Amino acid sequence: MSSVQAHLPALQVVLPLLGSLFAGFVRREATGFALALAVSWTAAVISAVLLWQVLQGGPISYHLGGWPPPWGIEYRIDLLNAFVLLLVAWVGAVTMPFARRSVAFEVDEGRQGWFYCMYLLCLTGLLGITVTGDAFNAFVFLEISSLSTYVLIALGRDRRALLSAFQYLIMGTIGATFYVIGVGFLYLVTGSLNMVDIAQRLGSVPLEQTRAVAVAVAFLTVGISLKLALFPLHVWLPNAYAYAPSLATAFLAGTATKVAVYLLVRFFAVILAGSPAFGPLQLADVLLVLSIAAMFVASAIAVFETNLKRMLAYSSLAQIGYITLGIGIANQAGLTGAIVHLFNHAIMKAALFLVLGAVFYRIGSVKLHDLAGIGPKMPLTMAAFAVAGFALIGTPGTSGFVSKWYLAVGAFGHSGWLLVLLIVASSLIAVVYVGRVVEVVWFRPPSPLAETAREVPPSMLVPILVLAGATIWFGIDTRLTADLAGKAAAMLLAAVR
Repeated sequence: MSSVQAHLPALQVVLPLLGSLFAGFVRREATGFALALAVSWTAAVISAVLLWQVLQGGPISYHLGGWPPPWGIEYRIDLLNAFVLLLVAWVGAVTMPFARRSVAFEVDEGRQGWFYCMYLLCLTGLLGITVTGDAFNAFVFLEISSLSTYVLIALGRDRRALLSAFQYLIMGTIGATFYVIGVGFLYLVTGSLNMVDIAQRLGSVPLEQTRAVAVAVAFLTVGISLKLALFPLHVWLPNAYAYAPSLATAFLAGTATKVAVYLLVRFFAVILAGSPAFGPLQLADVLLVLSIAAMFVASAIAVFETNLKRMLAYSSLAQIGYITLGIGIANQAGLTGAIVHLFNHAIMKAALFLVLGAVFYRIGSVKLHDLAGIGPKMPLTMAAFAVAGFALIGTPGTSGFVSKWYLAVGAFGHSGWLLVLLIVASSLIAVVYVGRVVEVVWFRPPSPLAETAREVPPSMLVPILVLAGATIWFGIDTRLTADLAGKAAAMLLAAVR
């Protein structure tokens, strides 16, 4: 058993990769679903064990092929990426039972096997980005996750899914190009691709080479920001979420942008830990401005959306703004708020998109007017929407409140009351678009489509209720979220100082 535990970092990536290979060869819906379900739950268990090992014994360094870093590829797991691994793997595990009926309903029969193949390949890429300690290896996994995501989006039956996938492909390719150019500059300056080694070598970079590092930081920031859909580099996201199959939307909304945020935090820590002299690049100030713009502009657009998938997509852009705001604040409370909101938003947004998937399964629409009066017809499903929606606002007693409390504390320590008031004001906009849906769903006469609606089968309902329950649980018990996020934030700030 101990020999298996020693190789868990590699198994975290290899298992979904092998699962995608088998699913691609078989290409049968039932077999693909069984593989995806088994692999997702196995990956979730591995991620929990890895987090436990890190908490007990500190960071884990796994050398692929027996080559020690920096010469070989290192999988390095510390408290931060163990936390993100847990998030990615468990979102996949909890949402996967929803897939059997949803995918059969939304994806053409001959393509359902490919859906599970691409899902597992995407899971491989996201877990690989999180676990690797090698900057170029992260690029490889970034491309694996991106290419599979393009296919997942394109598998939607709506013809606009193809256009959305193509649009994302263009933007994703630009982002990946910027990323690899940035890594190339770092390699030219340091002669290393290992992130820990890069941080150490940056401390002795000659003054005349600091400009090259500044260029590397600029390319990396833009490239990763395209992947995480930071305003105004977000144009690919609303359509991608709106026209992808429901399971794909829920999974990607809960994981893909969160892993990109993790990568941004990781590189900022590497650069600043290597040489605090690069602090005057004023990245934090730029990030604060863009984050505030995202919080208000995206929320305002969400108010006027009638397609609820697009509404939640713009809501995601605003919530990403809260996460990057905490990164820009860059103090203990702010960074804690960013990391814990990364976790909490993944859960609440996965729940919300699964609810819309359930509604689409029953009535074939996610337009607001078609959902009129559907609440009494699907009471548990729409109650879950209300709970996750209140968490999105930051209502006390939900996980969203915990996130925004830490962000507010960090904002007050950074800029005083002004930034706190901006957080509160932007949250009030969320009251409008969430409240509008709740009012239409519960207090309007049933639409013709809603008249025949009923609750979805247990395999679809249970994941929704689990995620909705988690938004309340983590609003009360913060030991897994806020406590670990606080320790991860302290670790990052100690490295930078």
